[in-house]
Amino acid sequence: MPTRRSFLTAAAPAVLAQRRPHNILLLIADDLGLHTGAYGDRTAVMPNLDRLAREGVRFTSAFCTTASCSASRSVILTGLHNHANGHYGHAHSVHNLHLLPHVRPLPDLLKDAGYRTGVIGKMHVNPGERFRWDLNAQENDRDVLSMAERARRFIAASAGRPWYLHVGFGDPHRAASGFANRDYTGVKRTRFNPAKVPVPSFLPDNEPTRREIAEYYEASNRLDQGIGMMLELLRETGQLDNTLILFLSDNGMAFPNAKTNVYDAGLHLPLIVRSPAQSHRGLVNNAMLSFVDLLPTALDWAGAKGPEYSVHGRSFLPVLEQENPSGWDQVYFSHTFHEITMYYPMRGTRTRRYKYKRPASRYLHRSAEELYDITADPDELENLAPSSQHRRTLDQLRADVQGWRKRTADLWLLNDNYR
Repeated sequence: MPTRRSFLTAAAPAVLAQRRPHNILLLIADDLGLHTGAYGDRTAVMPNLDRLAREGVRFTSAFCTTASCSASRSVILTGLHNHANGHYGHAHSVHNLHLLPHVRPLPDLLKDAGYRTGVIGKMHVNPGERFRWDLNAQENDRDVLSMAERARRFIAASAGRPWYLHVGFGDPHRAASGFANRDYTGVKRTRFNPAKVPVPSFLPDNEPTRREIAEYYEASNRLDQGIGMMLELLRETGQLDNTLILFLSDNGMAFPNAKTNVYDAGLHLPLIVRSPAQSHRGLVNNAMLSFVDLLPTALDWAGAKGPEYSVHGRSFLPVLEQENPSGWDQVYFSHTFHEITMYYPMRGTRTRRYKYKRPASRYLHRSAEELYDITADPDELENLAPSSQHRRTLDQLRADVQGWRKRTADLWLLNDNYR
């Protein structure tokens, strides 16, 4: 295993203030599925994430609401489903989607509570001026050593004030030339044998696929080394025990049937949380969480006020150390665009056993409703919606989704008048 090299120039402070600031470090991977050792992947080499899981809480049933970078990140930062926050798809280039004018993202809310705020690496949400960053360093999101050094300077400049640091890694997202795997300063390249990597059941098992997956695992390892640097930074600056650490991915791996779709391979993601307030460590939590829950959780930790409107999620801090908390057994998903040319409006819900989904606009060659038994059919191949045996489940989940769409002001409900 590669050893962590120290990149810090200052020693940890000997004494911290009695009222320690409630810092927040949000670490976001780009297109990482459940491909870590902590989630049972024996091929992945991600010792720092494994260690974070041993020190914190690993959630087994965390779901993004939409398997697309910008739209998913907009939900993380607002606590609103993307059909309600206005960020229906990508932010960059001609896609040019934005949060609605009244929507206040997390850094803006934390600024009102006295926090210093910083972003390092990828954010991918518009409009930038709405975030009120003290540090805005949205570049070099694969140069993990450089990212860690910028984080060190940000923490040093905070000088006892509480801070929120948003670290958006560029890995393991595909780049124009594959997965951007090359030599980086401070990073040890860890290569994988294509013949030995596992191929997910939803992909063809052939040589090109295996080469791509081997590249994906290498990029994931580089991500893990960056996470290790961030954790070491907190230890060396004495910030580890007053910082809530949230690690997650924006959506699943960038392969067919995962990213840009509403299959579990794109929605079911890692979420590892380390709280200084935990009384036990190395816990597993089976609550079904949605990424709309992240903003209210961060505000809860910070003791900060929410926006003037209601958000769609709730804080999971009260159930953080419970293995099977009651009342956390259903999540909802909402996908509209990836890029502006990739219109895929879907709405649905996921319970412990079933997934229900329906197009929010008319489709050719797609059923009006879909129902899958995830326990028996994890690849979502057999649509049970036409089955009389599952009529009661179908009716219940359809009603759940319609009620949720109304509560969250889904504009696409207008399309129901034209079916």
